[in-house]
Amino acid sequence: MSERAGRIRSLRPYSAVSGVLTGTIALYIALVAFGNITDFDSNQQFVRHVLAMDTTFKDDDLMWRAIKSTALQDAAYVAIIVWESAAALVLLAATAMWGAGLRGGSVRRARQASTVGLLMLMLLFGAGFIAIGGEWFAMWQSKQWNGLEAATRVFLISGIVLLLIHLLATERTEPGSTD
Repeated sequence: MSERAGRIRSLRPYSAVSGVLTGTIALYIALVAFGNITDFDSNQQFVRHVLAMDTTFKDDDLMWRAIKSTALQDAAYVAIIVWESAAALVLLAATAMWGAGLRGGSVRRARQASTVGLLMLMLLFGAGFIAIGGEWFAMWQSKQWNGLEAATRVFLISGIVLLLIHLLATERTEPGSTD
């Protein structure tokens, strides 16, 4: 019995690490969304130039992909902000759930919410910025409007946090445990 009680106490550091990492990513993406909302024009120009492909090599074989409609460009930018804001809210809620788990509750829902929020970021930055922006709209060709490094950083950090949350979960699984 005392061995089991020792194991239960040892779960707290894993939950604390998971909560801190989730909270850090939540803070980051909340600040990104806040910045995009309060300084709308800065990144609006980024999205417009990437979608218009006006600073790429202008290869005729690629330029048919360009989106020149500012209405469509702005709709894409607003969709990005909404997605970032939703991910931030999910991750903030997950952080609160990790905190509740530290006070003796289950961390299953915290892990699930963290997973959803982190996957939202990986989709946005991996599929959205790296794949679609980087390859489809040839963002890699632009010296001025190239966000691949920043997108890769967020994608990788989110992936590492996601892996750690789930690796830590398997480390602490006990027979009969619900976490």
